Amino acid sequence: MTEPPQHAPEPQDPGPRPDPGPDTAPAQQPDLQGEARRTRESLVALRSEIAKAVVGQEGAVTGLIIALVAGGHALLEGVPGVAKTLLVRSMATALDMRMSRVQFTPDLMPADITGSLVWDARTSSFEFRPGPVFTNLLLADEINRTPPKTQSALLEAMEEHQVTVDGQTHRLDDPFMVIATQNPVEYEGTYPLPEAQLDRFLLKLDLPLPDRAVEIEVVSRHQAGFDPLALGAAGVRAVAGPADITAARAHAARVVVEPAIIGYIVDLVQATRVSPSLRLGVSPRGATALLRTSRIWAFLQGRSFVTPDDVKAMAVPTLAHRVSMRAEADLEGITARSVVEGLLASVAVPR
Repeated sequence: MTEPPQHAPEPQDPGPRPDPGPDTAPAQQPDLQGEARRTRESLVALRSEIAKAVVGQEGAVTGLIIALVAGGHALLEGVPGVAKTLLVRSMATALDMRMSRVQFTPDLMPADITGSLVWDARTSSFEFRPGPVFTNLLLADEINRTPPKTQSALLEAMEEHQVTVDGQTHRLDDPFMVIATQNPVEYEGTYPLPEAQLDRFLLKLDLPLPDRAVEIEVVSRHQAGFDPLALGAAGVRAVAGPADITAARAHAARVVVEPAIIGYIVDLVQATRVSPSLRLGVSPRGATALLRTSRIWAFLQGRSFVTPDDVKAMAVPTLAHRVSMRAEADLEGITARSVVEGLLASVAVPR
């Protein structure tokens, strides 16, 4: 890298300039740094607003915000009662976005999600009646309690932001995000999600059981009258909206990713494909997903460039659900999370 010049050259006098007149004033340059700061502040306010209803689970809250900014989808996993549904409802309220909830059950049909054609006697024709997928935030509650056929009904919506019914394509709203919840697959009556659908989720976020201090706060709030069905009474209000999400996407797209960081992401992904513990490694879709989430994480940290630490911060929630374990590794108690963490410790970090 060359040293910058010690003195800038003197500008040359171009001679007399014509009078620009009152209607040709010089255009103001946008204050991108100021706009980026204000956008980050709105997302910080969003986190604080959700915290009025949800105690703890900061990682899941941040993950949902990152997935929404990235235009992706998120899978929440946790045992019943850890505030998965409350988290999504609070986020929708704080964003002033429309939300639909679908309770996935063994008898749920694809048309119950996408919509169907209904005969209208007044017009003597079939008309399309939109399903709950036509919203901003779709809460697919306990998605692994329904068979794979119905699970796959979401694939087109998640990948292309549209649904096709009887040969007709219907576009979904923007922003659109699927937030699916699932109980651990060891629970009775659950169906593991197909690998193709798991790969469509940008992030998989675990919601653990709370520690003692957090659980005391939860119980104390309920003792004081907190009602999870009355978020307005809890003080949750709209502090951001679709415009803030759109602005965050634009600012995150300006975050610089050096070639060495791209190489680091690819090295991590390729290392999963040769891991002796894995039957199936991460696809190229996973590599591009890690690029997207790392850029947004860097933006949220107030940086205009991605560092290896940004990649490390997003590697587990972005990659771990995209791999398949070998049976012998499962028997030894090795998890996908531990495999990704091991690769983060072994793959060379760019300097």
